[in-house]
Formats: sequence, structure tokens, C-alpha cells
Amino acid sequence: MNSQRISLYDTTLRDGTQGEGVSLSCDDKLRIARRLDEFGVDYIEGGWPGSNPKDMEFFERAQHELNLKHAKIAAFGSTCRAGVDPAGDPQVQLLLQANTPVVAIFGKTSELHVAEVLRTTLEENLRMIRETVRYIKRHGKEVVYDAEHFFDGYKLNPEYALATLQAAILGGADSLGLCDTNGGCLPWEVGEMVDVVRREVLGLDDGAASSATGRTPASRVVLGIHAHNDSETGVANTLQAVRHGCTQVQGTINGYGERCGNANLVSIIPDLQLKMGYDVLAPDKLAQLTDLSRFVSELANLNPDSHAPFVGSSAFAHKGGTHVNAVVKYTMSYQHIDPALVGNETRVLVSELSGKDNISVKRKEFGLEGLSQAEERQVLQKIKELENAGFAFESAEASVEMLLRRIRPGYRAPFTLIDYTANVEHRSGRGMFSEATVKVRVGDEVYHEVAEGNGPVNAMNLALRKAIQQLYPGLANVHLTDYKVRILDSASGTAAMVRVLIDSTDGERSWTTVGASTNIIEASWLALADSVEYYILTHGERQTQPAAVSA
Repeated sequence: MNSQRISLYDTTLRDGTQGEGVSLSCDDKLRIARRLDEFGVDYIEGGWPGSNPKDMEFFERAQHELNLKHAKIAAFGSTCRAGVDPAGDPQVQLLLQANTPVVAIFGKTSELHVAEVLRTTLEENLRMIRETVRYIKRHGKEVVYDAEHFFDGYKLNPEYALATLQAAILGGADSLGLCDTNGGCLPWEVGEMVDVVRREVLGLDDGAASSATGRTPASRVVLGIHAHNDSETGVANTLQAVRHGCTQVQGTINGYGERCGNANLVSIIPDLQLKMGYDVLAPDKLAQLTDLSRFVSELANLNPDSHAPFVGSSAFAHKGGTHVNAVVKYTMSYQHIDPALVGNETRVLVSELSGKDNISVKRKEFGLEGLSQAEERQVLQKIKELENAGFAFESAEASVEMLLRRIRPGYRAPFTLIDYTANVEHRSGRGMFSEATVKVRVGDEVYHEVAEGNGPVNAMNLALRKAIQQLYPGLANVHLTDYKVRILDSASGTAAMVRVLIDSTDGERSWTTVGASTNIIEASWLALADSVEYYILTHGERQTQPAAVSA
């Protein structure tokens, strides 16, 4: 274990909300801040005071509603404007009014930005950095200075880029964040430039002068990295920066952020701790990583990325028969870490690529006994045939379980379809109208019902419920939560094969079933019937049959 402590500086509440499609209410931001504190993050950047009413509300409420045990809240803003003293700059005053223990100031590092964006001189920019940091520091704040566009600025004019860092140190900055703002750097470039900063800037010894003026000696300044992911190297650049001496890591949960996002703390944290041996979090905190990732996704109203490293539902999912065979024998044969370390789990998928071990694992997972190896092989063959016909079982495990149940000796279907019809009409004064009839057999009795719905699939669902719900009253708790249709061979036009996935829930469990056909109604019925039958069999509810109902 590397004894070096790496501090985590989370910018989800500011940088993350700049991501397209990401929106957090003030209540959401407060909930995330509490969760980040519980997780062990050291700094939580809450937003930019004055940039919008939501951030102003956050800092106001944070003072009274957040009782953080570990993390420090930081307010973020820019240096004073050109030609303006910090004491007279309203934006700087708002940073102080946020009443946070930490203030993050960003300034221009690139001479290009000084000339074209700020429209001022290089010397004036150095003053703006130095005096703003000094002013905030005099008010008793811990100051994090973010060197915006540092790496691009260094490539353009190395001497000036380093001079901006020295200006921040002269002002008393506690931390320097080296920012790859455009996300265009590659790892070796980051490593080389971090080495230069450590040697040319932090190697300066101005201890005597610093003690006399209250400024921070350069040797005690914390060096941080703030990477963006525009070149898909945000995580790699961060890890490289740490290897070369950065001890503060900035990033967001799930990599949310503007354009292609920020460096993803959800990947960075386990890489640093489990792969590189740095002291980042307590082991019990690391095991909360998956839950934290999904918690933030939910509040951001975004679907969790199933393929996200470490925390995605597919991160430790095994599909190929050869892989599953190896995992059954030795779990770590196809896993780079134990998923439990980050709060995730191993999963086995079933598809046309499966082998016999995939089926055996799923059978045990479903708690089904009494199947021979020959019967398991029959199910595997059936899956391969159905997938060739358009079915897809890896995300429809309830349909996999139904295949296994149906091949068991003594299996008895809770209901058997005799026939169904589904009609769609346009009626004057009523618009579109859907009606379905369903005739099923339960034991020796036949039940025949008709129902109207807002579409043919909804009508079939309601007709089936009317036919058998008196026998299985628990179906009243079952609801369809999603209905997906995928065209499998669009070149065939209206004769194309379609796949239907139906998500269902009874309020406690959720499950997915699949159907496929060149007829969308038939594909929907197959998925719907599987869903209803799955519930009846797994819920274990079979009421005494009532008197026969006329067909």
C-alpha cells in the first residue's frame, strides 16, 4: 500500500451539471452532497455563486441544512475582472458571501485566452490572479487555484504558463489545479508537464518571505489535476498526473460534464486504490461505489451506464460459453477484481453464445432443481434456435427461467392459449379504437374475454387479465413498466422481424420477458404471456378455482 494520501475534489454539483441532459434541483444537490460526504470525498464544489439562482440557494441552504462530517464545501468563481480591484468586484464578493471554508478561483494560463478572451495584457492577468487569491486568502479561506487551460497554455508559452502558477502561489494559494480544460492532452504529455511544475514552480523556496506575508510556501502547495475527457483520456491523464506527483484529484461522479465529460471519479478511485495502492478511501467506503454511481444517475434522471467500468451492470457479466466455463471453475479467471470490492456482482448471461455452464449457473440462480444435464442441453439448444429467429435472452432472464421451468418433469402451465384476436379501428367521433379477445384454457375450463385498450397490446393484456385474474388475484399488482420494440431487419420493410421486450413489476420485484416474430402482435403476445406466467409461477399464488365461467 502506498502511504501517499490522495484527496478527492468532487465537482459533480458544478461541472457535472454542465453536461448535456444533466439537471439537478437544489434538493438534489443537497442530497448528493450528503452522500459524497458519507462516501469520504474531501472537497465538494457546490457551484458558482451568482451564476444562477439555484447555486445561490444551494450555498444559503448548505449553511443550515448540511452537517457534513468529513468534506469541505467549496464555492467556485473566477479572478477579478481586468482593471478592477478584487474588493470592488461583485463576483468576488459573492464568493465570500457563499460563506464556504474553501474557495476555488480559476484564472487564465494561456496567453491566447488572455489576449482573445480577457482582452487584456499578460501582466494584468498575472495581477488578477495574484491579487484575487491574496484577497480571498485574507478572509481566512482555503484557496484552490485552478489553472484553466494549463496544458494547452504551456504548449503555447511555457514561461508564461508557469508564471501564472507562481502568481497564484505569491497570492497564497493552498492548492494548484492543473486543468486540461479542452481535454486534448495525452497521458505522457501530462506526466512531462507535471514534472516541470514540480521542478520549476514547487521547487522554489520562498519560505522566509512567505512566513512574513502570510503566503503559502511553494513547497507546501498541494498539486492537483483537473482533466476532461474529450480525447477519452480523462481517467488515464489523471492517473498519470498522480504517478508524477499530483496529490489532489478533481472529477465528477460518472464522468458527467460539458462536451464529452470530466474525468470519472468512479473509475479513478478504484484504479488509484486497488491498482496503484494509494490511500484514497476506507475499504468499507469503496464498497459503496456502485450504489453511489447509481444514486447520482437516478437524481440526474439518467439511466446508469450498464457498460461503465467497475459499477456497470455489465462490468462483471459473462456471456461467452468458454468464459463462463472458466468462471465457474475459478471466479477470477475473467475478472480483473473481485466485484464486491466496489459493491458490484458477477453475472452470467444467456444467449446464442452460451455453453452448458451458462444454463447450469442460471438454473441454480433461479433455484430450480430436478433438471438433468440432457434437459439443460435441450434448453440451451432451444435458446440458440430462438435467438437465431430473433429472440434475445441476455436482458430477458424471466423468459430464460420460463424455458427452464417448462422442460422440468411434471410442468403444468397455469393457462394455455386457445386463440386471440386484436383489432384496431378508426371510429367517427372516437378516433382510434382497439379491442382484443382472448380465449385460454385453465385445467378443464375455457375462459373467453374481450377488452378495449389504448392500443392492441394493451387490449390483449387487459383481456388476458379479465380471463384469469379471478383465478390468480395477485395479478392485480402486476404492471407493465416498459415496452420496447426493435426492428431486426429493416431492409425487409413492413415484413421485418421485430423483437419485443416487456418490463413488468409487482411492486416488489421487476422482470423482463421477450418475444419475436414478423408480426408485432404475436411478438408482443409471446412476451406478455411469458410475463404473466412467470409471475404466477414464481409468486406461488394459485387460488382455488371458482365455478366455471361461460366461454
